Amino acid sequence: MKLLEYRAKEIFRKYGIPVPHEILATSVEEVVNNAKVIGFPVVIKAQVGVGGRGKAGGVKIARDEKSVIEIAGNILGMTIKGEKVKKVLVSQAIDIGEELYLGITVDRKRGEPVVISSASGGIDIEEIARTSPEKIKKIYINPLTGILPYQMRQASVFLTDDKDKQKQIQSIVEKLFDIFDQLDGMLVEINPLVFTKSGEIIALDAKIIIDDNGLYRHPDIESMRELDESTSLELEAKAAGLSYIKLDGNVGCIVNGAGLAMATMDIIKKYGAEPANFLDIGGSSRPEKMEKAMEMILRDKNVKAIFINIFGGITRCDDVARGLIEVKKSMKIDVPVVIRLTGTNEDIAREMLKDTDFFYVDTMSKGAEMVVKLARGE
Repeated sequence: MKLLEYRAKEIFRKYGIPVPHEILATSVEEVVNNAKVIGFPVVIKAQVGVGGRGKAGGVKIARDEKSVIEIAGNILGMTIKGEKVKKVLVSQAIDIGEELYLGITVDRKRGEPVVISSASGGIDIEEIARTSPEKIKKIYINPLTGILPYQMRQASVFLTDDKDKQKQIQSIVEKLFDIFDQLDGMLVEINPLVFTKSGEIIALDAKIIIDDNGLYRHPDIESMRELDESTSLELEAKAAGLSYIKLDGNVGCIVNGAGLAMATMDIIKKYGAEPANFLDIGGSSRPEKMEKAMEMILRDKNVKAIFINIFGGITRCDDVARGLIEVKKSMKIDVPVVIRLTGTNEDIAREMLKDTDFFYVDTMSKGAEMVVKLARGE
C-alpha cells in the first residue's frame, strides 16, 4: 500500500521528522486560502500515487495570489500517468541550501533492510544508481539487531563532513528506520532531504510503501488508503481471487502463477512492447475467474492486444477455454487475443477454441512475438 505524500508526512510528523508547513486542498479556493495562511511564496504539489509528477507539471511554485489561482487551476483536474489529480498540498517554500537522498527498503536478494543514501538528492535514485553508482552508499541492516549507531554514522559521514549536519542526519536515519520497522514498511524514502541555507534539516518530500500483508496490524494506516481508480481495481480483483496491478503498457496479460506472470511480462518487453498489467488468476479452475480477468483488462483503454499464457496444473486449460467462450458471449472483445494453453486438458481446450477468432499458439515466445505485433497493428 503506497501512501500519498501528505499521508506519509503525517507519519513523519508523528515520528519527529521535520517537514514544511503544509495544508491539503481540494479546490482552487482552498488553495488560495491555504496559501494566505502559509505565506507567499508557496509550492503547489499534486497528490497522486505515481512518480514523475514534477516533470508532468504537477509541482509548481506560486509567488502571489494571481499565480496561485492559475497554477492550482491547472494542476487540479490534470491527469498524470492515468491518475487524475483531486488533491494538492500547499507547502511552505523552502530556501534550499543542500539536497540529499535518504531511503530504507528491502534487499530481496539478501533478505535484509538496506539504508540507501546519496548526496545527489532531488532526482531519481534509479538514475543515480545507473549513471553514478559511486554516489550511493548502501548499508545493510541485520533484522534481528535493527539499525546500530555506527551504521547511522556511516550514512551521515557519507553525506557530509559537517559534524553538526551529521548529527541531524543520524537522527533522521534512526527515525526512518523506526517507521520502516514498526509499520511493516517496504520503502520509506525522503527525496530530497534538504538543509536550508540557515542549516535546518527538512524532509521536502515523503514516500512510504507498507507491506499489504502487515496491514492487519495497522488499521490506522489502512484507513489512509486512497481509493483511486487503480487501487479500486486492485481491491476488486482481490475480492474475486485475482492478483492485479495496473501498469502503463498496451499489452494486457492474463497468467496463472506469479513466476509465469513475471516471465510473461519480461518476454513482452523483450519483443519491444510494455505490459499493461500484472494479472495472476491463481490456481483455481473456475471459468468465472477468467471472465472477471478479461472484463477487468478490457476496461483499460490503453490495451491494444491481450496475451493469455496459462500453464495448466490445478488450473485446467479447458476451464480457461470455457471461461473465454463465455466472455465472448457476454461482452464485446474489440482487441486481438493471443492464447497459449499448455498442461492439463490442453487438447480439449484447443478443440473448444478452434472455431473462435482467438489466436492460438503453442509456445510462449511465439505468443509474445505475435501479441506485440498485433498491439502495433501489424
